[in-house]
Amino acid sequence: MADLTAAEIADRSGPGFAIGITALAGALFGYIAGNTLGAGLIGTLVGAVLGAGFAWVAAGPLSGSRAGGRWAAIALCALLGLVFGGIGGAVGGAVIGAVLGWIAYWMVRTDYRKGLPPYATAGQVLWHNAFLFICGFIFFFLIAPIAVVIPLSFNAESFFTFTPEMLALDPEGYSLRHYRDFFTNADWQQAMWNSLKIAPVATLLAVGFGTLAAIGLSQSHIPFRQVIMAILISPMIVPLIISAAGMYFFYSRIGLQGTYWGIVLAHAALGIPFVIITVTATLVGFDRSLTRASANLGADPVTTFFKVQMPLILPGVISGGLFAFITSFDEVVVVLFVGSAGQKTLPWQMFIGLREQISPTILAVATILVTISILLLTTLELLRRRSERLRGMSPG
Repeated sequence: MADLTAAEIADRSGPGFAIGITALAGALFGYIAGNTLGAGLIGTLVGAVLGAGFAWVAAGPLSGSRAGGRWAAIALCALLGLVFGGIGGAVGGAVIGAVLGWIAYWMVRTDYRKGLPPYATAGQVLWHNAFLFICGFIFFFLIAPIAVVIPLSFNAESFFTFTPEMLALDPEGYSLRHYRDFFTNADWQQAMWNSLKIAPVATLLAVGFGTLAAIGLSQSHIPFRQVIMAILISPMIVPLIISAAGMYFFYSRIGLQGTYWGIVLAHAALGIPFVIITVTATLVGFDRSLTRASANLGADPVTTFFKVQMPLILPGVISGGLFAFITSFDEVVVVLFVGSAGQKTLPWQMFIGLREQISPTILAVATILVTISILLLTTLELLRRRSERLRGMSPG
C-alpha cells in the first residue's frame, strides 16, 4: 500500500474517505456552534452527520452539480442556525454550510491533488495539503481579531461584547456613537493631530536618509558594507523597549526628551530600516550601465540620480516610505518614553483608554487604523507590481 500513489489509494477507497474527512470537519464546526448554545456534544454529532451527508450527496445525487450541492448545504445549515440561533445563527450557519459544501466537493472530486504530479505518494499529498491548511489557520488567527473588532465598533452600547441585539442583527443594536465620540472628543482629536504632525515629518526623514544609505551600500567598493547595514537595520531587530529606554537616556542628556523633534527623530530611526530594505531590493534589478551612460553624456551625479536612477527605484522608495509612515503612526512604546503629555499620539491615547478607562471608542479608532493600513498595503502591492513591470518581470 505504501508504494501506491495517492490517486490509486483514492480510487480504491471510493467515497468513504471523502465522507470521513467531511464528517470530521462537520464535527469540528458542530462542536464550535454547539458550544455557543451550551450543547457541544449534540452540536458535534449533528455536525458530523451533516458533513457525512454533504459528502454522500456530492458523490451521488448531486455529483454533477457542484453549485447546486453547495447552495443546498448553505440553505440547510442556515435554516438550522435560524431555528436555534435566530438571525445571527442563520448567518453563522450559512458560513458553515458554505465551508462544508466546499470541503465535500473538494474531497469527492479529489481536488486536493491539484497541482501535484499523478505519481505523488499519499505522504506527499498529505504534506502538501497540510502545509496549505497550516498557512490558512495562521492567516485565520491573524485576521480573526480584526474581524471581531470591526463589528464591535458599531455597538450601540458601551460594552466590549456582542449584545443580544447585535447577534440578532437588530438595527437598534448598531450605532455610530463611538465614531462620533472620536471625531468630537478633544482628547482624541488632539492625539490624531499629533500623530498627523509627527508621522509625515518622520517619514520624510526616514525616506531621505534610508534612500541615500541604500544607494551608498549598494556600491561594491564601500568598505564594511555588511557591518554598516547591520547597524542601520538594528532597530528592526533590537526589542523596541530597549531602543526606547536607550533613546530616553540619550535624549535626556541632549535636551530632546519630551520634545516634538525628539519623537520625530526617534520615529525616523525606526522607519529607516524599512526604507533601506525596500530600496535595496529595488536596486537589485537596477542596470548600472544607465548611470555610467548618463555620466558619459556629461550629467553630474545629482542630475543622474534624479533623472535616471530615481524614476526606476521610485516604487521601492514609496513602499519604504509607506512602511515608515505606518511604523510611526502606529508606534506607542517609544513615544511613551521620549514624549510628553503634550505629544500624545493616537496609539498613546488608545493605550490610555485601555489602562485608565475602558472606552469603546478605541474600537472605532482601531477600525479606522485598520482601514488606513489596508489602503496603504493595497498601494504597496500596486507599486510592487509596477516595479516588477519596469524591471521586465512578471508580477506574481
